[in-house]
Amino acid sequence: MSADPGPLEVNGRPVERASIPDDERLLDTLRWRLGLKGTKEGCRSGDCGACTVLLAGETVLSCLALTRDLPALPVTTIEGIEEDPVAIAVREAFTAEAALQCGYCTPGFVVATVGLLKELGPDVGVDRLREELAGNLCRCTGYAAIDRAIRRLARGGP
Repeated sequence: MSADPGPLEVNGRPVERASIPDDERLLDTLRWRLGLKGTKEGCRSGDCGACTVLLAGETVLSCLALTRDLPALPVTTIEGIEEDPVAIAVREAFTAEAALQCGYCTPGFVVATVGLLKELGPDVGVDRLREELAGNLCRCTGYAAIDRAIRRLARGGP
């Protein structure tokens, strides 16, 4: 084990990293150590987006990030954005457009969309949102419903 990098903040709560192995991915820390099952394990290779979380507000694929290597910045999962107004609008748009299907990819899409809307601003265009979300994969919806939700958000409404 390398030197203790200090606490990590996850959804506003400190998490000590001293006992976390050097090679443990953030995805595993979230799901198995902290019980935050909303962050999904899809590919473990950074190709699907199901494990998307926010690190200081920017999207990160938790399957590619080693917990002990992360800077001491806040990590936010789907569970940590429940009361966030942008997240509420994103969830409402996904619900209104039936962009949920089985729900496996939904947390990654929601977290990524929240991060993008915060980073790029509410006036980001539909094409830019589509481009930025291209790395998030869904097996169930055929993307039409997700696309409608994205267009709804880009128009400024849930």
